[in-house]
Amino acid sequence: MAQNPHVLETEPIGKLLLQYSLPAIIAMTVTSVYNVIDSIFIGHGVGALAISGLALTFPLMNLIIAFSTLIGVGGAAISSIYLGQKDDRKATEVLHNVLILSLISGFCFGGVTWYFLDYILIFFGASDGTLSYARSFMQVLLLANPVSFLFISLNNVMRATGYPRKAMLSSILTVGVNVILAPVFIFQMNWGIKGAALATVFAQICGLVWVLSHFLKASSYIHFRRGYYKLRKNIIVSILSIGMAPFLLNVCASVIVVILNHSFKTYGGDLAIGAYGIVNRMATLFVMVVIGLSQGMQPIVGYNFGARHFDRVEQALRKIISAAVTVMSIGWLMGELFPGYIVAMFSDDYELNELAKVGLRITILAFPMVGAQIVITNFFQSVGKAKISILLSLARQLLFLIPLLYILPNIGHLDIYGVWGSIPVSDILAFVTAVFALRWYLRRLRHQGAVFRE
Repeated sequence: MAQNPHVLETEPIGKLLLQYSLPAIIAMTVTSVYNVIDSIFIGHGVGALAISGLALTFPLMNLIIAFSTLIGVGGAAISSIYLGQKDDRKATEVLHNVLILSLISGFCFGGVTWYFLDYILIFFGASDGTLSYARSFMQVLLLANPVSFLFISLNNVMRATGYPRKAMLSSILTVGVNVILAPVFIFQMNWGIKGAALATVFAQICGLVWVLSHFLKASSYIHFRRGYYKLRKNIIVSILSIGMAPFLLNVCASVIVVILNHSFKTYGGDLAIGAYGIVNRMATLFVMVVIGLSQGMQPIVGYNFGARHFDRVEQALRKIISAAVTVMSIGWLMGELFPGYIVAMFSDDYELNELAKVGLRITILAFPMVGAQIVITNFFQSVGKAKISILLSLARQLLFLIPLLYILPNIGHLDIYGVWGSIPVSDILAFVTAVFALRWYLRRLRHQGAVFRE
């Protein structure tokens, strides 16, 4: 993408979506592929219980992502809107506030979590057989937590300020380093699950160096400058209000995983938690493609909304929804037709694989609807409608999924099948809610004079 982000109001929408979404998709996909490969290394190199231990860390991993995206996604959306308003000074202030907030939150979150780690993991569902694996993995990651926060946050801002390819390359760099080091640390150095965590830390350090070098260059459209290293209340409020939607989404995801872990442990034991870990890795692979599409849409929609080019906003939204539904439909077909081949990649444990096969087929039943729901939620975030985005983010987890997790397993003794089934049922309900919200908002804009097609 050209260094001047103002082409967002002149270039064809299809071309812009390719330029912005493709790098984001590649970045998100390679990250998900790494997570899948990392799980495969752990499953075959350490054992089935190690897969369950890794699954127990998902809530904490989601919380790390939650706090970093609270700052990074919020900062990215605000910077795009300021650039659309031709206010480069404000966009630069946003960059520096993202930097400072990421450092502060990174150190605070890492320190507090490290101190209470064992208590947290036991609360998440760890048993005597899985606690050591989960602890070994998270201790390493928490030591480098500020690096994670900085890398994720600044990479979002780099993408939104006109450099989607560089943002993509930073993710590819981290994944490449990770995939090279993980098997060396796990198998050759015999460091087990701790080796996988060390590989992740070294990879993120490399990615952070890449992103910082970009913002230190005066040739970058938005870059670090003297006199801007000061927190500003109005910018912090704007960043946090916009970033609150993905933040709450990830916090809720953490709560959901904790409840799911306890449910799976109740109805299937430690291996059922591992089965959910496998299913979650595969489902996330396709979800991340859709999130990449949404990230590519964000600067285009945010800029043109700020410039009041509503017809271009509508074009981008329609195209991304179509693409997202297509991607998730492919994931649905693969999961329903080849579940055995997919789960066998992670482990050769028969009982674990049988549990994961059933879970995969049930979990992805509503996949095509999930694609549309994610894009619609991110659309509201991109146009600065934080409250609506937050509501849609919370609807699936709090309003639908949590009650279903307690209701369905007890209907007709469905047990573990009810736990799996609560996931697609909540997806369907969340999709319907998102569609109603979008139609209501577009009608409201038309009454205000905005030009949108039916």
